[in-house]
Amino acid sequence: QVQLVESGGGSVQAGDSLRLSCVASGRTFNIYAMGWFRQAPGNEREFVACISRNGGLTSFADSVKGRFIISRINANSTVFLQMNSLKPEDTAVYYCAVSRREGIRTIISEYDYWGQGTQVTVSS
Repeated sequence: QVQLVESGGGSVQAGDSLRLSCVASGRTFNIYAMGWFRQAPGNEREFVACISRNGGLTSFADSVKGRFIISRINANSTVFLQMNSLKPEDTAVYYCAVSRREGIRTIISEYDYWGQGTQVTVSS
């Protein structure tokens, strides 16, 4: 089993930045892709960003491309999401997830473990 704990959410103004962190613990030796998803009220959970095991590959949703950066530190099984130029439409609960599959994963069903989520609220 793998446990994930997110942190860094909060309430900010449009244009501000936030940095989300997610630490994995437990059987982390078989973690490959790490990703972030988000879910706004009344909406389905959607892909935000993903990073491959060695950090060499990343992928972003079109809605955040150029504003968000994903990175990871494998030594302590941590993944970060740097969110810049935040918009009100970025308001959602953000979830960290890890996959035991290699490469880039953008589909919910490809992820094996999920965190509890952290709230991000952006006001105009």
